[in-house]
Amino acid sequence: MEKYSDVLEALRKNNMQAYYAPDKKAALEAIKSLIKPGETITCGGSMTLRQLGVPSLLKNGEYNYLDRDAPDLTHEDLQLIFRRAFFADTYIMSSNALLRTGELYNVDGNSNRVAALCFGPKSVIVAVGRNKLVDNLEQAVRRVRLIAAPLNAKRLNCGTYCTFTNKCIAEEGSLTGCNSDARICCSYVLTSRQRIKDRIKVIIIDEDLGY
Repeated sequence: MEKYSDVLEALRKNNMQAYYAPDKKAALEAIKSLIKPGETITCGGSMTLRQLGVPSLLKNGEYNYLDRDAPDLTHEDLQLIFRRAFFADTYIMSSNALLRTGELYNVDGNSNRVAALCFGPKSVIVAVGRNKLVDNLEQAVRRVRLIAAPLNAKRLNCGTYCTFTNKCIAEEGSLTGCNSDARICCSYVLTSRQRIKDRIKVIIIDEDLGY
């Protein structure tokens, strides 16, 4: 925990709650302690949350879970879930990067995830593995370009430039990103100091999780 003390303190100075979890089990328990039965809860798309078992927790019948991965959802159904997220009690997500300055860096395609992070849900829980911790914004940007975007683009079968080259075309120095209709890097958000104290709750997990 001591090796993350500077980040935890920086998050708190930025009006975010900060927690440390030594492993996945402790992280899931922390998430469970921050939500209440009967709450309306939804999630951003996240490999980290899957690895933690968050979807299974939310499907246990105790919560009003707006499940974006439910079978047989139409495009219209999914868009409605994205919109209803703004009125949720709790939104759970991960982050593409966590800066040691106590800031969150996220890049989104549909932008529903970063929109909910910025405004709407009463509470936002952000679960972040140690592999996403970076020193500064430059490292955060490069982490997305070289790790998060290519891996997620492959997972989602986007067929974008990074899917085939394992790096964003912006690394070539000529563009800010590709021109594909399937591009997953459309909105870039740096979450710094918060006006609503403790609305955002960040859990740092001492394991490598997600992309």
